[in-house]
Amino acid sequence: MNVQVLSDQTLLNSYLQGDQSAISKLIERHSRRVRDYIRMMVKDAGLAEDIFQETFIKAVRVIDEGRYTDNGRFLSWVLRIAHNQVIDYFRAQKQNRQVSESNAGYNILGTLRFAENSIEDRMVSSQIEADIRALVELLPQEQRDVVRMRYYDGLSFKEIAEQTGVSINTALGRMRYALINMRKMISEKNLALC
Repeated sequence: MNVQVLSDQTLLNSYLQGDQSAISKLIERHSRRVRDYIRMMVKDAGLAEDIFQETFIKAVRVIDEGRYTDNGRFLSWVLRIAHNQVIDYFRAQKQNRQVSESNAGYNILGTLRFAENSIEDRMVSSQIEADIRALVELLPQEQRDVVRMRYYDGLSFKEIAEQTGVSINTALGRMRYALINMRKMISEKNLALC
């Protein structure tokens, strides 16, 4: 029995040329791995299935819009989408944790933040930190240095000015431009850092 297995790229090309069954084959090929990954993250089979569906809807939408560029790593790309969908879900849950007095029957200060950080909270925080570090790496060197010294090393602007051999105003200006550039990148990349 000679069975030829088509590559992910071949299936993608077939789909882009109008073969709707090719995308189904591609999804089926990677469905178990993606489902298992999501289930491991959320620990709820029903929720994992919902996120799985959203993951592939988003993947197909990106492919249809012509924004997917194949580098031979389709599965890695889909797993990254799944990871982001899980993070988005946990962020949304975190924002929905607000409780009103009428719902609770008493005043608990309107929030559940007094509990220990959950795994989801730590995952979201970790992802936000990674996103911010990646943005800092994209800044021009002088701005990157000021951000690192201020936020990671805890230096004052006077200390930054002394270490870099510039005036305090220059150090402040570099920080200002760094923040402007980071806000611009956050907007362009449509990141949610909350």
